[in-house]
Amino acid sequence: MATLPLDPAEAYAAVVARIARAAQAAGRSPGDVTLVAVSKTQPWEAVAPVLAAGQRVFGENRVQEAQSRWADDRGDITLHLIGPLQSNKAADAVAFFDVIETLDREKLARVLAEEVQKQGRRPRLYVQVNTGEEPQKAGVVPGEADAFIAACRTTYGLAPEGLMCIPPAEEPAGPHFALLAKIAARNGLAKLSMGMSGDFETAIAFGATSVRVGSAVFGART
Repeated sequence: MATLPLDPAEAYAAVVARIARAAQAAGRSPGDVTLVAVSKTQPWEAVAPVLAAGQRVFGENRVQEAQSRWADDRGDITLHLIGPLQSNKAADAVAFFDVIETLDREKLARVLAEEVQKQGRRPRLYVQVNTGEEPQKAGVVPGEADAFIAACRTTYGLAPEGLMCIPPAEEPAGPHFALLAKIAARNGLAKLSMGMSGDFETAIAFGATSVRVGSAVFGART
């Protein structure tokens, strides 16, 4: 169940303005930062006003939920899968999503490569890095990221375009964003998906090219 803001469209406009200010403060163009509005588990009455206000990039956690929400309302929407992807859902993910942000293990890389060849559809890929090395979180650990990115490219013929991370909730996010940017730079990856409702301005200062914002736009989920 979600607690809706009084006006989701107003909340959305406020987030867009905050992104623009953070980008300008970092000496960047606001157009260099994409807002991924995290619509996962939100009721349609929260999503619809944001869609009507012009937002066209949305993030979903689960393949099935995204299919049920967007199959009939896709239009020109760009969909990001931002939740962990099970190998047995890879075919559906390749068919449905424009961006998969949670590539994090060789088995998944192999299955995604097979599906890309089979379907002739190539969603953009991000490697998820578990910057805090938290056992309960998905993602390749930083010390293994370079080798995994290389394997994606050379062994599986995939072309990741960026990295994604979710810093530990109890730690300052800045060092984790800096670490992700460093790994991306040395591997020639241009895209950084980092920053959520509580820290997206910090992420922009560290070079985020997309921020995944849910509760600040749609209201807190309870």
